[in-house]
Amino acid sequence: MRKLENSELDRKSIEDFKKSEKTPLILVLDDIRSLHNIGSVFRTADAFLIEKIYLCGITAIPPNKEIHKTALGATETVAWEHAENVLDVITKLKSEKILTFAIEQVESAIFLQNFKVQNNQKYALVFGNEVFGVAQEAVAICDGAIEIPQLGTKHSLNISVSAGIVVWDLFQKMHFTK
Repeated sequence: MRKLENSELDRKSIEDFKKSEKTPLILVLDDIRSLHNIGSVFRTADAFLIEKIYLCGITAIPPNKEIHKTALGATETVAWEHAENVLDVITKLKSEKILTFAIEQVESAIFLQNFKVQNNQKYALVFGNEVFGVAQEAVAICDGAIEIPQLGTKHSLNISVSAGIVVWDLFQKMHFTK
């Protein structure tokens, strides 16, 4: 086995990325404090051709040196928009018939492995603050909640790790599961 060189990976140009058909997922980041977490989510969004990221509340926006450190240019490929209020973003997305799900531990949450994607349906995934999670007001207006099952003592994951897990799971269900 030989490790592949970057030149062998058939990477898209920025222009090709922007023209590509996107995965029907929108990520909503609310009050994310860590610039590294924001950059990491951008990189994940680039990897899976995510349609858009909303940066809400105190979540920092590009250009930013610390975001760029982990995004590695993904802020140039993935569409993003800043909004002051996450509730306004969720309301707007729902009015566009996009199903919105908080990624949170709440009553009646659907465990990630049990979440079924619908054909031709666009989803928005709401990720919250590193300490407080998704705000209760946001949870209340979402169409539902998805929970990542956890068996250890902490029962919490870093937001960028959570985003990677959930995005990969939905991506593979949309693209590889028949």
